[in-house]
Amino acid sequence: MGLLDIILGRTKPVPPDLDRLFGLPSAAVTLEVAAGFTPTGTGAVCFATVEGAAFEQTHREIEELLDADAGRQGSPGASEAGNAAGSPVELVRDEYGYSWLVSRRSPEQLSELVTDLHAVNTSLESNGFGPQLLCSLVSFRGEADRRLALVYLYKRGTFYPLCTQPGRHKRDNAFELQVASLLENDLRIEKDLNRWFPLWDAPGMVG
Repeated sequence: MGLLDIILGRTKPVPPDLDRLFGLPSAAVTLEVAAGFTPTGTGAVCFATVEGAAFEQTHREIEELLDADAGRQGSPGASEAGNAAGSPVELVRDEYGYSWLVSRRSPEQLSELVTDLHAVNTSLESNGFGPQLLCSLVSFRGEADRRLALVYLYKRGTFYPLCTQPGRHKRDNAFELQVASLLENDLRIEKDLNRWFPLWDAPGMVG
């Protein structure tokens, strides 16, 4: 950063650090012990929808990469979730026009799920789709079917918790703050609460 940037209060964007995703398994242990939430086995990468042959090729490369993972063979999460034709990653689009590449594992395979998300992000990034990347998430379930996601903001390199309650578009902001405090030693928590986006109907957040 130059002197003029300091004087004018400008800051350079923080380079994405996808390796921060590997802090999620440690955060999951803290979350289960302190709050009783356990992984659902679902994770996803969200990006601005793109079309064309270049993206289709990248999608195929991601499927081949994840399909080559021997650990997925026989994974109950993949079959029970209903991925089309046994695909290791499912492309879905939400009602807001965003795209999600969804990976499903068994709840016990959180480390493998995080590796999937890292691979998806890396593949999109290396094929020129970094500007379209928005966030990644891993979902958790608590008592009374309460849902929680730990969301990684790609362009910020930070995480925030998103907690929903049964019912359409109901969010537990107070609990989110509690979870953020619990996980400060495990993850880099986003300090700007305005960036804790609701992500309604994100994969793994709907019962």
